[in-house]
Amino acid sequence: MRPLSEKISSIPPSATIEITDRARRMKSEGIDVISLSIGEPDFETPKHITDACINALREGKTHYEASQGTLELREAISEKLRKDNGVDVDASGIVVACGAKNNIYEAMEACLNPGDEVIIIDPSWVSYEPAVRIAGGTPVHHSLNGKDFQIDDSLLEKVTGKTKMIVLNTPSNPTGSVLSKESLSIVADICRDNDIIALSDEIYEKLIYDKEHLSIGAMNDMAERTITINGFSKAYAMTGWRIGYAAASPEIAKAMTKVQQHTISHPATFAMWGALAALKGDQSCIKDMRVEFDRRRRYVCGELESMGFKTAPADGAFYAFVNINGDDMERGERWLEEAHLAATPGTAFNAPGWIRISYAAKMDTLKEAMRRIREFEDRRD
Repeated sequence: MRPLSEKISSIPPSATIEITDRARRMKSEGIDVISLSIGEPDFETPKHITDACINALREGKTHYEASQGTLELREAISEKLRKDNGVDVDASGIVVACGAKNNIYEAMEACLNPGDEVIIIDPSWVSYEPAVRIAGGTPVHHSLNGKDFQIDDSLLEKVTGKTKMIVLNTPSNPTGSVLSKESLSIVADICRDNDIIALSDEIYEKLIYDKEHLSIGAMNDMAERTITINGFSKAYAMTGWRIGYAAASPEIAKAMTKVQQHTISHPATFAMWGALAALKGDQSCIKDMRVEFDRRRRYVCGELESMGFKTAPADGAFYAFVNINGDDMERGERWLEEAHLAATPGTAFNAPGWIRISYAAKMDTLKEAMRRIREFEDRRD
């Protein structure tokens, strides 16, 4: 057989999924592994959302829909963005896809030409760089300082005549940090001055504890040059539903829709009716999850700090990003093999020396996980 794609062969698999799969294999072998490696709420999808999906199936909503998503859902997303984020994009600028990850890939394909540079703010989610590379772009990494994980003017040093896009993620996966107004203003100024697109991944926006979420697309003159990415996986515990959305200028949305037409066509029709119910229904489910995540956050970060670890500002999402002051790959491997605890080494996020721990697990599980880490670290010392 002839060689497969060199482009795809050069891209590593998702580290978070690989580690989670390894933990599952160990569990299937009878090993008592605690997996805190993947970003998935441990709550059930709220009943009113699943009921809406079931009703849609019973009503025969099982056929093709518009490539951008149902009009009803896109109008509800448009309303949500205006109300919650100050982002004014009508339904024609909304593209509903199979998860926010799918939207990000489509945005890269729609915007990038071979050789275009994309600045990725590190620590960064594992799939940004592969999406850039698959689309033919060139990733350029910019590392934030490990103190407050905010953006400063040094970002401008990475901008060249080839820079097409800057990727933002707030709240951040893996750090949990929330970008300040000052950080977003620096990015907005750079984008306006250099005709650059901002891709803003805001999938964790509803899971913020002590800070305020701000959307760069709401800033002056940024609406036309911002692609706002969001979805339902994190806020509504709908990871398996695979429903996300992008809000962009008509030109970018049209290009993304072309990509969608020739790949997924559109998300599952009945799932989109569940997503509509999520936006239109009772929002107390989000508050309940956020309160519980906050309780776990305080516990996990407090335990880690009592062990002498430094953690990133965990102001959003559901991760504790831990500075282990050493080889994160070696430490992560030993945690898994000796302590039977799966977490994701920071190297996967372009942040060597750190480890990401998800606290999207029951409190009893987290207590046992912290006990195992403490016991391992005591033995190691």
